[in-house]
Amino acid sequence: MTGQRYISPYTDFGFKYIFGSELNKEYLISFLNALFEGRHNITDITYQNSEHLDEVVYDVYCTTDKGDHIIVEMQNVDQDYFADRMVYYSTFPIREQAKRGDWDYKLNPVYTIGILNFIFDKSSEDVHHEAKLMNVATKEVFYDKLSFITIELPKFNKKEDELVTLYDKWLFVLRNLSRLMERPAALQERVFASLFRHAEIDKMQPNERRQYEKSLFDYNDINNSNVKHFREGKEEGLKEGERKKSLEIAIKLKAAGVDEAVIVATTGLTMEEISRL
Repeated sequence: MTGQRYISPYTDFGFKYIFGSELNKEYLISFLNALFEGRHNITDITYQNSEHLDEVVYDVYCTTDKGDHIIVEMQNVDQDYFADRMVYYSTFPIREQAKRGDWDYKLNPVYTIGILNFIFDKSSEDVHHEAKLMNVATKEVFYDKLSFITIELPKFNKKEDELVTLYDKWLFVLRNLSRLMERPAALQERVFASLFRHAEIDKMQPNERRQYEKSLFDYNDINNSNVKHFREGKEEGLKEGERKKSLEIAIKLKAAGVDEAVIVATTGLTMEEISRL
């Protein structure tokens, strides 16, 4: 951690250290209100203990003062079935609302929020995506109490002088906190002044620092593994592209009656490969 002043929200410990503490729930409230951009005004939250659920343990799970259920997850690794995972997560707050005896099935809203350290939707440049159940025929929302929100941090590239909204500022903090050496002048809100004091590594208790160092090691291990796989996949793709190009050239040369020995020397393919063309 040489040169690092503030914790990384990308780590499991760092994310929960910022957003998962009852003593500092003002950070989560501020972030959620910024995300909802006036559609909701959350004044208080209650953290829910998901440890009793054998199937899943969330990064952050809370209910608001109005009874809305909100799950917030930091996800560093892309998955083939990430959308399925979000839907699966949402089923637990729904089931927990069931009441014994007579019940009219009325549910409070459930929001599943994924803060992603990878690009999930490659077809769009948008950072923020929100999905609900829709009537296919009318294209209107069929059920507005179930929402899936994804925030793709790699797409957020605003600089300090481009930060306008509180949501912009929160995304800037999430994307850049561990790379900063001081609080940027654009982040003058009281919540950020408090957050930057709280996030200083040197001010952690010894046991907290040990937990963070372990979490940072795990994050770096996963991140380095992803980089290695990406590099290997890219190299393999380049090799495959070069081979495809050589085959195309060989086919044209063979059709033109060029001697196979010359084709071998030109393309680098084997005589056996050329004879099969």
